[in-house]
Amino acid sequence: MTLDQLRRRLTSIDRQLIALVADRQRMVAEVGAHKMETAVPTRDYEREREVLKGARDHAVELGVEPELAENIMTALIRSSLTQQERTRVASQTSGAGKRALIIGGAGKMGRWFAAFLGSQGYDVEIADPAEAGAGPRNIGDWRSVELDHELIVVATPIRTAAEVLGTLAERRPPGLVVDIGSLKTPLREGLARLVDAGCRVASIHPMFGPEIRLLSGRHVVFVDAGVPEATAEARALFASTMAELIDMTLDEHDRLIAYVLGLSHALNLAFFTALAESGELVPRLRTLSSTTFDEQLKVASLVASDNPHLYFEIQALNDYGGAALEALGEATERIRRLVEQRDSAGFAELMEAGRRYLQSRD
Repeated sequence: MTLDQLRRRLTSIDRQLIALVADRQRMVAEVGAHKMETAVPTRDYEREREVLKGARDHAVELGVEPELAENIMTALIRSSLTQQERTRVASQTSGAGKRALIIGGAGKMGRWFAAFLGSQGYDVEIADPAEAGAGPRNIGDWRSVELDHELIVVATPIRTAAEVLGTLAERRPPGLVVDIGSLKTPLREGLARLVDAGCRVASIHPMFGPEIRLLSGRHVVFVDAGVPEATAEARALFASTMAELIDMTLDEHDRLIAYVLGLSHALNLAFFTALAESGELVPRLRTLSSTTFDEQLKVASLVASDNPHLYFEIQALNDYGGAALEALGEATERIRRLVEQRDSAGFAELMEAGRRYLQSRD
């Protein structure tokens, strides 16, 4: 066969693969419907392990790399779970006949919530002057409308959210008010004012970005602002998903976020800043790169391409943020001293302590 004939044959096989994936997706829809009818949980980890093991074993029999087979099946499983989760969320229709307003709805997470609530049957309006008049559902200035929505989501930057919560307290909307801020200490006063005004208010933190399609394995943190029944209502919004729902106090949340977000962000900021100021070009460094460097570069690239204003707020507005930054500085200085002093035993001890800590998280 000529090269062109071989390529045409390969294209034909590719099309057959896609057709089989489509058949599998249709079967997934039937499986999902059966699970809902029989009240079976969407995710079955034991079944997933069986599917992956079977794929690896069958790949070995056919002379195919088992890692390739597992990667393909993992992607198909995630796609299947996403489809089933979306179907389950849509079937709940808990928002049918209800209106939701998303203040800051033109932002990335605002758009995510608009789609998420829309899939539950809510009639979603957004209020965002950044795109006022861009569509019939954007009312622009939320302060100029009657706040008679059953649900109001505050999805603005953290500084703005503090002001919005205070203004909402003055308006006393009858519906559930939910903020989705990455930090809670800057919102403490605004949340308290809403509670004092008799509003139903809850504070949540979706621990994922707007690109996420599948909530299985993702966390949503719920901070009781002082109205337990409102927090329960907010939890109900995610009841049909596979997200893990976690309860925390306001101060506990920000103390942990100082490390989960603040420390990890700062580490990557330091990494790409050191690279950028080193004078070494990324293409040149890649010729000498390692697995560790490549993986770190991927994470740092995601951080560098994200919203700098949000990252600054997470660093600057957290009442507990200083401790994490101080810990990073002390750790860096300790490593520098160990290297300068040629202290291999101390260096090994530092790595061993880190290994023990990381293993304890498994």
